[in-house]
Amino acid sequence: MNARSQAFPPFPAWTWHVPEFFNIGVACTDAHVGTEIEERLAMIVEDDTAGTANATYGELARRTSQFAQLLRKRGVSPGDRVLIRLPNSLDYPTAFLGAMKSGCIAVPTSTLLTVDEVLYLAKDSGAKVLVMDHPMWEQLAPRVSEAPEAKLVLLSGKGKHIDGLAVTALDLKPALDEITVWSAPHATHASDPAYLVYTSGTTGYPKGVLHAHRALIGREPASEYWFNFNPNSVDRILHSGKFNWTYVLGSGLMDPLYRGKTVIVHEGKNDAITWTRLIAKHKATIFIGVPTVYRQIIQKTTANGETVPSLRMCMSAGEHLSDDMLAAWRTRFGMDIYEAVGMSEFSYYLSQSIHRPIRAGSAGFPQPGHDIKLLDPDTLQAVPHGEEGMIAVPEADPGLFLRYWNMPEETVKYLHDGYFFTGDYAKIDEDGYLWFLGRKDDIIKSFGYRVSPYEVERVLKSHPAVADCACIGEQIEKDKLLVVAYVIAQPGVDVSAEQLQAYGQQHLATYKVPRRIYLAKEFPRTKNGKILRREISPAIASSHS
Repeated sequence: MNARSQAFPPFPAWTWHVPEFFNIGVACTDAHVGTEIEERLAMIVEDDTAGTANATYGELARRTSQFAQLLRKRGVSPGDRVLIRLPNSLDYPTAFLGAMKSGCIAVPTSTLLTVDEVLYLAKDSGAKVLVMDHPMWEQLAPRVSEAPEAKLVLLSGKGKHIDGLAVTALDLKPALDEITVWSAPHATHASDPAYLVYTSGTTGYPKGVLHAHRALIGREPASEYWFNFNPNSVDRILHSGKFNWTYVLGSGLMDPLYRGKTVIVHEGKNDAITWTRLIAKHKATIFIGVPTVYRQIIQKTTANGETVPSLRMCMSAGEHLSDDMLAAWRTRFGMDIYEAVGMSEFSYYLSQSIHRPIRAGSAGFPQPGHDIKLLDPDTLQAVPHGEEGMIAVPEADPGLFLRYWNMPEETVKYLHDGYFFTGDYAKIDEDGYLWFLGRKDDIIKSFGYRVSPYEVERVLKSHPAVADCACIGEQIEKDKLLVVAYVIAQPGVDVSAEQLQAYGQQHLATYKVPRRIYLAKEFPRTKNGKILRREISPAIASSHS
């Protein structure tokens, strides 16, 4: 953070244009009908079992209109919730965008969720419609009464039917094929609810985050200052994630479709070779992943820039990409990986950009249009450059969520005084680079010092023997907290905790150096791959110093 100050020209001023009426489903499909984009491929799905499927923008517009009409035909009303638990497939955007075209609220969920978890979300959201594949339905059907609002189940793929239930279950494909005439999309206001995502809650239960249709407009700065879409050619975007994750819903579905690009996704076994193979096969120009995917490609393949000649842009989010991995990617592929930071309530509003040099360890810049403030939460005053403040987002930002679902107290806790207080802390240097420190709860207070775990992790990850790292505070006695690190070594590499501690002493202030370093085989993670720091303990370690 002590890099020499460098003057940069200011970003251009950004003006928001939010119309009174706006619908995400329409903007991603119907808006392209009647233009040269109509016959362009909107989506390609590579499924290990079912093979390759694709749909043009015209076909996706028709499918989503049929889905919306099917909901109307079955008595589903605007504002009703449509819960979606599907693998990556053409049925996913059909249901997700089609629900919104009908004025309903789409509720995307993960295929990793158990029956108990799906039922909890169905009950909490009050979902009237469930969209899922047959294998999941066969598990959930005997307990569907636990989601009392559910009246209609739409099933993707093939499988057996279950009789005697108080819900109507239909196979999605024939039900859509029967729809040959449909009404115009519901005229939603830009501020109307569009989709409801669930994130890990502090109570141990998932927390619903409700977004408006305007959220798509709110991500327009990211399309220009993170994606770097090529206006003179048709970008093809390969995303390594699943549609249910907010990161993928935006960067791998809504944003590219809004801009008329081609999206490529995969369903099946994920390995490092898959991604470079699909980039080459489909001539992808943009690849989007998480740091783990990039690390696997470097460690487990011999792919390089010549392997994927069409690729011109790489993007990452979810967790910080280590400096050594960025360096390795530059050496092997001859290009940068641009990171972004976002959250369920406000997608990727900070990012690195082709418009500024990447500064190792920094999250980049607030994108133009997002008037991000670092505030003292007690005084609500902006903190000076170089000082720690809470990231705050003006409530007027169109990309910001509407409210927490069924949690008015939680909404008031974070949305007040004209801002959304994210709970995340950061510093901004004299050049405008933002340095992410994490949540207040993540900051480790050790012997009177405040230590950001992300800074320690960034340094340790730069050691050539380290594949991954997590830094936490370890309580050893009352009022005594140690900075400790858990490290996963590179495959086939022997490294001791003592060597890593010595490395930390060379590159970190004394008070930031982990007092203990544990060597581990793997970390507990969320379903989206993020490290669960609260579940890390010496029980996962194989050795330590």
